[in-house]
Order: sequence, then structure tokens, then C-alpha cells
Amino acid sequence: EVQLVQSGGGLVQPGGSLRLSCAASGFTFSNYAMSWVRQAPGKGLEWVSIINSGAGSRSYADSVKGRFSISRDNAKNTLYLEMNGLKPEDTAMYYCAKCYTFSTCKVERDYWGQGTQVTVSS
Repeated sequence: EVQLVQSGGGLVQPGGSLRLSCAASGFTFSNYAMSWVRQAPGKGLEWVSIINSGAGSRSYADSVKGRFSISRDNAKNTLYLEMNGLKPEDTAMYYCAKCYTFSTCKVERDYWGQGTQVTVSS
């Protein structure tokens, strides 16, 4: 059974930092691209970042480029999102999600984590 278990959300002040984690099981983690997707209150899903299976290729939404960093530890079956310089508009539910492929992951994912809330407020 595929499982994606998230941790690391919380409340942070503007300009602060936070790291999200996603522990994967039930599939060969190292063979698949992974992604982070978020949903702000009252809005639809927005892709945030994608990383390929070997961690050699990364993609970021323009809104987070230069502030967020996606990484993975294939030995630990874990995906990470390091968020720096957080802004109130980053407030959202954040989900990790397994990709079918790196090239299509902006629009299509197959398995999802439970989500974790990130709130940026003074």
C-alpha cells in the first residue's frame, strides 16, 4: 500500500523558515519523481515544486523560486521542502504527491499525502 506521511507544518512569522517532510512507503521511492502542491484557503491546487527520481532535476513555481528548495533522501525514502523568506501568501495546506513522470507532474499526480497546514502570520 502506497503511503505518504507528512510532517513539519505549523505557524511561522513572515520572513521565517520551515521545513516539511514526507515519508514514503509501499513503492520504490527512488524510481519516481515527487512533488509538493499547495492549496490556499478558497483557492485551487497550485503546484509548488517537482524533483526527479535521482534529484538531478528540479522545478519551481515562479512564486516560490529562490525561496523554497526541494530535496530528497532516497536512502530514507523521504522528500523535503525547505521554505525560507516565508510570506503571508504562502499560507496554505501543503501536500506531497507522487508523480507519474517528472514531465507531467505539474498537472497529474497519482498518490497524495494527508496534507499539513502552513500558516504565515505576524
